[in-house]
Amino acid sequence: MAIACATTLEALGWTVQSLDATWLGKDGHGWGSAAEAGIRRILTIPGLHDAFHYAALRTGSHLAVRADRVTRFRLVPHLRDYLDRHPVELVLSLSPAAASAASTVAARYPFMRHVVFCTEASPHRLWIHPNVDLYLVRSAAAEPAVRRFSPDARVLVIPPAVRPEFYRPPAQRTARIGLGVREEGRCVLLVAGSKGDAALADIADALAGAGLNVLAVAGYNARLEHKLCDVAERRSSLHVFGFTDRMPELMAAADLVITIPGGTCMEARTIGRPLLLLDLVQGHGRDDLLYELELGDASVTSKRPVEVVRAALASLERIKPAPAGPTRSLAAWEDRFRLALETILP
Repeated sequence: MAIACATTLEALGWTVQSLDATWLGKDGHGWGSAAEAGIRRILTIPGLHDAFHYAALRTGSHLAVRADRVTRFRLVPHLRDYLDRHPVELVLSLSPAAASAASTVAARYPFMRHVVFCTEASPHRLWIHPNVDLYLVRSAAAEPAVRRFSPDARVLVIPPAVRPEFYRPPAQRTARIGLGVREEGRCVLLVAGSKGDAALADIADALAGAGLNVLAVAGYNARLEHKLCDVAERRSSLHVFGFTDRMPELMAAADLVITIPGGTCMEARTIGRPLLLLDLVQGHGRDDLLYELELGDASVTSKRPVEVVRAALASLERIKPAPAGPTRSLAAWEDRFRLALETILP
């Protein structure tokens, strides 16, 4: 998302500097290692993160406000020092932590505009802050969600950003040849975000065992990559990738993208591939899942390998031939983004 937005801004004549997760802190949330470990623990307990999201984050409870205060305490001094040394005209926040920190320091820089680009289908309380000139959201339901906490907020619905490479994918046959995948037979891409998910190894094994060509992406999850490589030793139709910049090529080669709700979905839709969504992500993932299903050309399954195989085979029977080119235009996205920014810039 950050790369896509930065590329578009540069194409529109802006000079862009991105402050990423490594700048925010080791954990990427600004909460510290102990809090990050607590979040990971919550995710391992069925239903607990759902409860935290819907009862605390969604409503803006005392617990959520306290978490936001901790984030600001850690990030604001760093951001303020950076902006003092590098004045900017525009800050584009792509996470709740960034939105909170930028809104806190915004009054210090009267000529700076602050835009929050919400990546979730329905933003929770920690996305919403004072001193925000514009909210960009990706669903109609997100607009009233923002105004729940900021009734006079300026909100525009705009498609999510994807990197330019997804607007110029190779032909399916070309992609398969380049990846060393058999041209005949059905092919699926299996990916669950940059951190991967341990369940993917068993799912990949089952899909390959069902006779499908499988492109499995482990992301930064080295343990998952090792497990997938072990499976690939006995499943010749399984092709394993770690963190890779070849996602447009992988999607172009596939007939079906099996993934979790998130940025991968719009990338697949841009290339023109149907989705099979794994119901893995708790909390905001439930909202994102429903949003993707409402958009169409998507189905859902659990993470149990036998059910994923059944759903994948059924989806492959229903899909149409892959389109010859992308389904969206980069120029159209750039125009939408430019017009959105012009509503707040002098």
